[in-house]
Formats: sequence, structure tokens, C-alpha cells
Amino acid sequence: MNQHDLLNIRHASLADAKTAMSDLLKSRPSHYSLEAPLYNDPHMFRIDMEEIFQKEWLFVGMTSEIPKKGDYFTVEIGQNPVLIVRDAEGKVNAFHNTCRHRGSVICSEHRGKVANLVCPYHQWTYDLKGNLLFAGTEMSKDFELKQHGLKSAHCKTAGGFIFVCLAKVAPDDGFDDYLATLEDYMEPYDVENTKLAVESTMYEKANWKLVLENNRECYHCSASHPELLNTLLEWDDTEDPRASQEFLDHYAEQSAQWDAEGIPHEHKSFGEVQRNRIVRMPLKKGTQVMTIDGSTASDKLLGRIKNRSLGSMRILHLPNSWNHMQSDHFIVFRVLPISAQETIVTTKWFVHKDAVEGVDYDPENLRKVWDATNEQDKVLGERNQMGINSIGYQPGPYSETYEFGVINFLNWYAHTMQKNLAGS
Repeated sequence: MNQHDLLNIRHASLADAKTAMSDLLKSRPSHYSLEAPLYNDPHMFRIDMEEIFQKEWLFVGMTSEIPKKGDYFTVEIGQNPVLIVRDAEGKVNAFHNTCRHRGSVICSEHRGKVANLVCPYHQWTYDLKGNLLFAGTEMSKDFELKQHGLKSAHCKTAGGFIFVCLAKVAPDDGFDDYLATLEDYMEPYDVENTKLAVESTMYEKANWKLVLENNRECYHCSASHPELLNTLLEWDDTEDPRASQEFLDHYAEQSAQWDAEGIPHEHKSFGEVQRNRIVRMPLKKGTQVMTIDGSTASDKLLGRIKNRSLGSMRILHLPNSWNHMQSDHFIVFRVLPISAQETIVTTKWFVHKDAVEGVDYDPENLRKVWDATNEQDKVLGERNQMGINSIGYQPGPYSETYEFGVINFLNWYAHTMQKNLAGS
């Protein structure tokens, strides 16, 4: 496909764009970056939203954000407002945040607490399971409340993580196997007894895939992330082809301590094309957690953890999350697209629920490393997008050692997109 054909994609119909996307993905060399329309074309972006973000399991938040009955938070998945709420039995439910009367958003705040879900437009009232309780007295005599409950979204939890899927039928590609392992690996942290300490939201003028690509390699870290590299080892996981003997010896020493404490740490991957990965990695010798100097972030350890040198358990969930679980706090990242060239990255830091701000932890110390890293990555992503928008851009090769994580992500994306396009 030549440059003239690529430019014409911008003016194609959605159906034509789907055909063009399928052709681009089928013909792509797996170790090269994507063609420009896959990073900047509005038609291609709409397909990403319909075939990935409206059909796949997405990470949205943590159960400890909504610890009690009636606690809720909201999230925007493209043009789909979604409401996550805990009901009276303690179950976490997900609903489309749109009233069954005239479609108004019901909960407009980012988070809050309610006894029932009341639409502010005409006061239609739903319980925490989405059942319609009240629709006024103005409806016709044959109106049935039970037929007008909130529309639910698929929702699953494991290890304190909340995932939703907006598809009519949620995919079953081994996701439950991942959730079972996630439950096991997260057990030491006792997430239900943690609390949200700090949250940041970053707006990035870059395609969501560029945000993920940047995260999936540390090839750029030495030149761009001095704060992060005070504690982080550049190896992606224990199977990193670049890993030195010194690192392997360090890992063996640390993992023996983890085994003694019953802390899971072995590399686990899931998916026909790796979608989920969990692995515990040591931090640099002499450091405990991801603070500027590597020392304590919170005086209270999480769950049953006793060893402050627990390293970082890295959890990857494609298409929209990576996470770092440490001894005294953990950090979760959520990526949600806005448009073909705009993305929101949300970062949340959690500590023990009994930790007292200003006594047991300093929020600025807690967040300083990743605030700096996120801002640095924002600059890199936006520069990347600007260059790709140029008529001089053409796909370039990835390093199969330094950027194997990026290759894996794009292989997953291409595989999943083609599978979903074939079924749509």
C-alpha cells in the first residue's frame, strides 16, 4: 500500500476503513511500528473503540476505592459513561451510567456515596443492583418498573482489581485463569484493607497505542527517567533476554527471601498472544520502594507483608493498564483513549487503610517519582505523535531485545483486532 493509498484512508467510509485496517494489520512486519493511520486516523480510532475498548476486558479501578455500600466511582470509556458501585451485599456492580427514561447521565461526579441511584433529570430512582424503584406517577398504567432497570456491563473482580467489559457477550479467552492467578498473587496485600491516597490524571496528546508502546520498553529510560532509575532495574521481567548474570543472582537472592515469607513471585503469562503478565521483580540493591531515595514511603506495611525489600510485582493488562505492587504501597495505571490523538492516563497510589497522611506517609514523597516519570513520558509520547503525523513518517524497526515488550503488545493488538473484525 503506497502513501497515496494511506492518505485516502482518511476519507473512506467506516466499512472501507475496517477493510483497510485489516489489510494493514495482515501485511505488517511484526517487528516494525504501525502505519500512520493506525496512530492518527479518526476512522481507525473509531474501530479501535468499537473492536477493542467496547469488546475486551478493561481495568477500571480497585475495590478499595468503594469500600462500603453505596460507594461509587465513574469512568468514561470513549462515549460510554460507566458507573461502578458496591451494593448492600458487598458485590461490585457495573452499569451504563445512562437513565432508562431519557438517557441522562445519572451520576455526574467522579466518585461519591448514595443510598439509591437517582437521575437528576426526572428523579427516576434505581437501587444499587440497578432495579428501577420509582418512575413517578405520570407513566402509563401498563408501565412496568422491572423492564426498565439500568443496563449492566460485565464486571469481574480479582485481587482487588475491577474489570469491566461492554460487549454483549464477554470474551472468554482464558481471562478467568488470569484472574485466579491474580487473586493468588495479590493475597499478601489484602487490598480490601487499603485506601486511595493520591490520584492524578494526565492528558496526553498522543494515540493510546503510543502510550502503551512507551510503557512496554525501557530502552528510553536511561536518557529520560533519572528519578525512576534511582530504584528501578531496566529489565522488563525475569525472562528479559538482556538480563545479566548479576541481575539473575540478585533475583535469586531476593526470591529466596520471598519464598521464605510465602510471597508469590514467578513469572506468569496468559493469552494466546500474551495479554496479561504477572512477575515480581527486585528493585536496585539497597532500595525498598519507588521513592526518590528508595526508602520507606509509608510506615505501615500492606497486608501480611513483613519484608520491606519486596521489590515490585509488575502486573500488565492489555489494552489499558500496568501496575507496581510494593511492600508499603502500590500504584495502578489506567489508560483510556479520548480521540485518535488524545489519551487520558490515570495514576493512583494506595496505602494501608490505617496509614495517616502526614504521620505515616507524605503524599508528595509517595508520588514524586511517578509524577516526574509520567510527565517525561507525556513529552516523549507527544513528540512521537507529532513525528508520526508527518508525511515523512514510515514504520521503523523495533529492537527485538530492548523492545520485545512493544512487539508483544502490537502482536496482541493485531491478533485481537483481526479476530474481532472477523466476528463483527
